[in-house]
Amino acid sequence: MEANSSTISRAEEIKVLANEAFKAHKYNQAIDLYTQAIEVNGQNAVYWANRAFAHTKLEEYGSAIEDASKAIEIDPQYSKGYYRRGAGYLALGKFKEALKDFQQVKKIRPNDPDASKKLKECEKAVMKLKFEEAIAAPVAERRSVAESIDFRSIGTGPSSSSVPTQVVIVPVAVAVTAAAVMLVRTAKPALVVGVLMVILVVLGILWGGWSSGLFTKRPVLDLEVEPNYTGARIEGDTITLDFVKKMMDDFKNEKRLHRRYAFQIVLQIREMLQALPSLVDIDVPEGKHFTVCGDVHGQFYDLVNIFQLNGLPSEDNPYLFNGDFVDRGSFSVEVILTLFAFKCMCPSAMYLARGNHESKSMNKIYGFEGEVRAKLNDKFVELFAEVFCCLPLAHVINGKVFVVHGGLFSVDGVKLSDIRAIDRFCEPPEEGLMCELLWSDPQPLPGRGPSKRGVGLSFGGDVTKRFLEENKLDLVLRSHEVKDEGYEVEHDGKLITVFSAPNYCDQMGNKGAFIRFTAPEMKPEIVTFSAVPHPQVKPMAYANNFLGLFS
Repeated sequence: MEANSSTISRAEEIKVLANEAFKAHKYNQAIDLYTQAIEVNGQNAVYWANRAFAHTKLEEYGSAIEDASKAIEIDPQYSKGYYRRGAGYLALGKFKEALKDFQQVKKIRPNDPDASKKLKECEKAVMKLKFEEAIAAPVAERRSVAESIDFRSIGTGPSSSSVPTQVVIVPVAVAVTAAAVMLVRTAKPALVVGVLMVILVVLGILWGGWSSGLFTKRPVLDLEVEPNYTGARIEGDTITLDFVKKMMDDFKNEKRLHRRYAFQIVLQIREMLQALPSLVDIDVPEGKHFTVCGDVHGQFYDLVNIFQLNGLPSEDNPYLFNGDFVDRGSFSVEVILTLFAFKCMCPSAMYLARGNHESKSMNKIYGFEGEVRAKLNDKFVELFAEVFCCLPLAHVINGKVFVVHGGLFSVDGVKLSDIRAIDRFCEPPEEGLMCELLWSDPQPLPGRGPSKRGVGLSFGGDVTKRFLEENKLDLVLRSHEVKDEGYEVEHDGKLITVFSAPNYCDQMGNKGAFIRFTAPEMKPEIVTFSAVPHPQVKPMAYANNFLGLFS
């Protein structure tokens, strides 16, 4: 049924209000208003594409793709429909699907320089992905980068380093080649070719083997701690509170930790996390308290503010940070080294859970990988990826509070023992229990529904209630979603979301929150706080160039 002139005018009036809400960064309000406009006139592709853009701002990429697809269905020549859907695919790391949409944008608008630029960036991303896939070693043959590093050898000076193997191989190769030339004059061609092939294979194995640490745990070269280095230092193997305080002070003054000590922190935390189960039980003694924080997302100065408000982590003041430590904010290296250092200092003072952003695919897109390369080096990229695979997936506090980054499951009957049995030492899969723990979200309606993010699912209060009853728990505490007040209580008080990155990405205007529990009652005490100033480094400063083009 076609809309008449009055309904068209009314829908346009609502769209104007929605656009104003969008410009004010009130994205939930904008979505509600675009929805009203769609209800009045559902055949206008612009409304669907605009709502897709608002969903993108809230990281609801599944809903954005769905709305953009509807805009394309209404008007196959509407370029912004393909543009918005391509941006949604891009945000999920689905570069090949995104490329098809941007190619369509270019086809519809062949003379648009902006469309050409975005297509070119997307093509580069797809080419890079294909190259990485082509050179990647099979999973069974991959070796841990951590096992090729001995941080104790770093900083011992040039005198402790032997001549690099490759330097030795070069003259050997020259000598062998000379011998082969002499052989040519006396032997049959087939024999010469065979000998040369064997020589090349052996030299290749030696070169590659020593380069990757296959034959020896080799020191990381060129990382000697310079005499003029004035930053925080770890004495011996023990990370102390004095060291962590000094490191945090340096970070606040935009100074960097020497890579030798960064290696030590990350390698020590890896050993610690590897020994933990996928579901960690936490015991809070009677009369003691425990604090849970949500997403921090690289907002280091807000992390410091949490410690100023609630005290530094210690055995008597323990914390659980519930995933998404990195990405988006441009001080992710400072955040992750601080949290890891506290865990190394006192394991019972700091508990850490994996979020959906502790993964290669997210880090590649949302800034952490680029930041690590800029502030540390390429080797740390792989090292952090390995460590993130060691992070536990969930925690249970005093047998009452189930803490997880994302949410619950696509099937009933999941027991805590099922979560403990998950083999978590991998990149997050696209389905299954591990995926759902990291990605799922609550919904107001009962039952289950598709994920607004495009990964995981949405689950209702009845799902939460059954899970708690079956596992004799009282509360689900999760993070994963920005909330205006820093938290939200849902599902008849049985589920709380906590988010600890105030004014998320410097534009959402939300508060942050953390939640304190005191044993034995374990009733949640919610504390909210506002954002604090930080240096003039914008969020996503280290993110892939192409992602910034679509923001």
